Amino acid sequence: MPREWTDTQERKYKHIVESQRERGASTDLAEEIAARTINKERARKGQSKTASRSSVADLSSSRRGGLRSAGGARGRTRDQLYNEARQMGIDGRSKMNKEQLRRAVDARK
Repeated sequence: MPREWTDTQERKYKHIVESQRERGASTDLAEEIAARTINKERARKGQSKTASRSSVADLSSSRRGGLRSAGGARGRTRDQLYNEARQMGIDGRSKMNKEQLRRAVDARK
């Protein structure tokens, strides 16, 4: 984590990394997503030296609420569903397709 981040931004970074790891993302991917999210917020607030047009003009990640993520039209990915099934201890999950995993996980909730 860069030194110029505030305590709040560092806490948010750690929370995003944890959340991504729970969803089944690799550590490297989780850290990249978290850093990009925090850096985009810093750019929107004018705290960074450079900022892309999409960082400044687009909806903020917190307001967008995952509109462009896998949670949109198609729901969770198969890997996300598989990880949830693994955490719940659902048997036979390795042979299930995405729809079967979704039904099994949702039935357990």
